[in-house]
Amino acid sequence: MNTQHGTHTEAVGARRPSRRTLLKAAGATALAAGPAAAGSAAVAAPSGDRATEEEYDVLVVGAGYTGVTAARELRARGKRVLVLEARDRIGGRTWGTAFAGHQVEMGGTWVEPAQPHIGAELKRYGIALEEERPVDRVFLPTPEGPGEFTPEDGFGRIGTLLERLFEGSEEYFAKPFEPLHRADLLQRLDTLSLRDRLDELGLTEAEELLINGQTSVYSGGSSSRGALTMLAHWWSLAGWSNEGWNDTQRYRMKTGTVGLLHRMLDEAQPTVRLNSPVTSVTDTGTRVHVTLRTGEQFSAPHAVVTVPVNVLSTIAFTPALPAALTTAASQGIAVPNATKLYIHARGSAAGRFYGQGAEGGTAIPMMMPFEETPEGLLYMAFSTDTALDPTDTAQVAQAVRALGAELDVLGVYAHDWGRDPYARGGWAFRRPRQLTSLYPAVHEPSGRLFFASGDLADGWSGFLDGAVESGLRAAAQVAAAR
Repeated sequence: MNTQHGTHTEAVGARRPSRRTLLKAAGATALAAGPAAAGSAAVAAPSGDRATEEEYDVLVVGAGYTGVTAARELRARGKRVLVLEARDRIGGRTWGTAFAGHQVEMGGTWVEPAQPHIGAELKRYGIALEEERPVDRVFLPTPEGPGEFTPEDGFGRIGTLLERLFEGSEEYFAKPFEPLHRADLLQRLDTLSLRDRLDELGLTEAEELLINGQTSVYSGGSSSRGALTMLAHWWSLAGWSNEGWNDTQRYRMKTGTVGLLHRMLDEAQPTVRLNSPVTSVTDTGTRVHVTLRTGEQFSAPHAVVTVPVNVLSTIAFTPALPAALTTAASQGIAVPNATKLYIHARGSAAGRFYGQGAEGGTAIPMMMPFEETPEGLLYMAFSTDTALDPTDTAQVAQAVRALGAELDVLGVYAHDWGRDPYARGGWAFRRPRQLTSLYPAVHEPSGRLFFASGDLADGWSGFLDGAVESGLRAAAQVAAAR
């Protein structure tokens, strides 16, 4: 659900692919694009079974980072590729739009040049980065209520607790991009939720309040849902340090996340068809047939399915999905409830603050400054509370007040990824036992079908780096197939 005061539905700050890159069904709505795309028209596609009109080597389901990466790599190998995207835009769980005079990212936002896969893409296309400005104040929960800390003190306290939480991770995730390298050590650890691990630490009340807001929001609302090994994996990928962890939320692309995707598509020139939700995928043993909601069908010798794991259950597969993917789809990997908000506030009395709540203490457990506006400040926030109504500015202001700050809210722009039919959840965050029971089987092809998603990465699962990694793997698998 998109909500805000006023209407801003255009993606901004990014170039649109060339005409021949985009293929759309007749009568469909236009691709959301920014001012730089003005005058660029999409090509209308006739209805009917295009499989009889044009031959493809590979069908790619999904035009997010994973699907676009796979399509580019396959095109580089000389494959004729058709990308089928359910939405009226590319990007999947990345999506930029305009609000309060700024480009805002409603999905994936940050990149880190040290992340190997996305770092290589940034370098390849010369994508410039902008660094987040530091905060001036930090509000954290204490036994007496919200307390104000200096950034050095507040983040330092959290960092010390994170180091305790992930003690031993340098051994059990000694090779973070090979997460099962020490499977012997992970067998017990992967059964633990973050709540289990917090209980093991014997924290004081003050310590518990400082840390459980992070463990719960990353887990999707409850520290009992998320696996210790998931957050510890991210920590290990970031160099086993609080400094490295903080760097994962330090840089944004100046083009917006969709800008890099446009560059990739313009280079590869696959055929991309928007407004094309897939309802069934059938592997006959010699070809793969993909059927859309409209009844149209496309076929090719191979197909790469890149939809989020939580969406796999909405597609009928024949034969059925492999056991590991069936389990993953049934359990879900992405957090089921995730809303991202931008809060436009009049004035700047609260300043550039970072706010974090205690687990279950507020509908908005994490909030940070984004950009200044002529009227005041624009803040970015996250919620996993299904009861939060972002259209109710009084409710939003109350949730912020629970963090310790007072805001005069002018407007809110939010997207509920849990209710998004083509996401059915937000960021990837594995549950206990999923790493050791589902991996590496979730990477295996099934006949002529190949599966990829940022949810399934060996490394930065849930980050853009993981989405690129997964797309690269799938393309290599297809290229090696007979």
